[in-house]
Amino acid sequence: MKTIYVGNLPFSSTQAEISDLFGRYGTVHSVNVINDKETGRPRGFAFVEMDPEEAVKAIDALNGTELGGRSLRVNEARSREDRTHSANRSGYRRD
Repeated sequence: MKTIYVGNLPFSSTQAEISDLFGRYGTVHSVNVINDKETGRPRGFAFVEMDPEEAVKAIDALNGTELGGRSLRVNEARSREDRTHSANRSGYRRD
């Protein structure tokens, strides 16, 4: 299973809409639309789980395409550990 990051989503995007979009490239195992913890409103990104080969096809096909007037950013999701390490290497200091 491969997890895909989908960024710059319209705030009106639904789980079903994202599943349908990615479903064109293979079986979608799950879609997790991220909501703000305080307001419950969508934050404009989601994670999609697909089989590895199908995920690569979806990433290649959908990155940079438009949905609801917004250009999607679609790539393989990185673990929290990888993101923290990258942030620290780029000069961001966590105190």
